[in-house]
Amino acid sequence: MKYAIIALSGTQIKVEEDQIVTIDKLDLEEKKTGTVNDVLLTADNDKVSVGAPFVKGASVEYEVVKNYQGEKLKVFKYKAKSRYRKTLGFRPQQTDIKITKIIL
Repeated sequence: MKYAIIALSGTQIKVEEDQIVTIDKLDLEEKKTGTVNDVLLTADNDKVSVGAPFVKGASVEYEVVKNYQGEKLKVFKYKAKSRYRKTLGFRPQQTDIKITKIIL
């Protein structure tokens, strides 16, 4: 089983080939490709490479599948005994990417 842990869009994500991952919005159009060089760990069956901080020569290629708004999140603020209540809504901008190739 071949997988990698990458740093993308402010998060660390475990990815495998042909997997679709949802992340914070990237500034790429749909059907465009990109490469991540910030690979923290790679594994291919029993061979594991850990970077310090990144694995040299490793990269992950991906293709943007879809850009969209996520589900609405409710944020509620409350202070006891003071009649203060505030409700806000928030819809995050998200991107689905498909991992096409892991280069070890």
